[in-house]
Amino acid sequence: MIRKSIILSSILVASILSSCKDDGDQQAPIETEEIRFTKEGEATLLKPNGDTIKQIDIEIADNSYERQTGLMYRKSMEDQQGMLFIYEDEAPRAFYMKNTNIPLDIIYYGADSTAVSFQKNAQPNDETSLPSELPAQYVLELNAGLAEDWNIEVGDKIDFKRID
Repeated sequence: MIRKSIILSSILVASILSSCKDDGDQQAPIETEEIRFTKEGEATLLKPNGDTIKQIDIEIADNSYERQTGLMYRKSMEDQQGMLFIYEDEAPRAFYMKNTNIPLDIIYYGADSTAVSFQKNAQPNDETSLPSELPAQYVLELNAGLAEDWNIEVGDKIDFKRID
């Protein structure tokens, strides 16, 4: 009786294992649509005296999901584009580059829209924390190198408006 149970158990295990084996069929890769920039507003970067540094188109991340995903999975972004993260309050902020495929400059702005600190040339897919030096309410992400090219400095301002 025990021998019969062992034989039946062996057959059952063998049939389960054979049903799970890879039969060599290759599944086609899942096609995903590229995430494209959606203009939701315009931002003007300003010197403290009011001189315009640059005007750019922005996507706005103003809810939890949008702030968490940001520019993840993007393949590129034009130099005249950026993503502006808007928070309800001013607080210490930290970003990281998980699933972000393009190098970025990250500019932290206080509640009064004044640049308080930078993280320049944040590297793709690096999960190292990139904190603001002072509390921030707004955070702007640009292509890496633009903050230096445009001579953006601590103390500069950002002014933005949403479009319909």
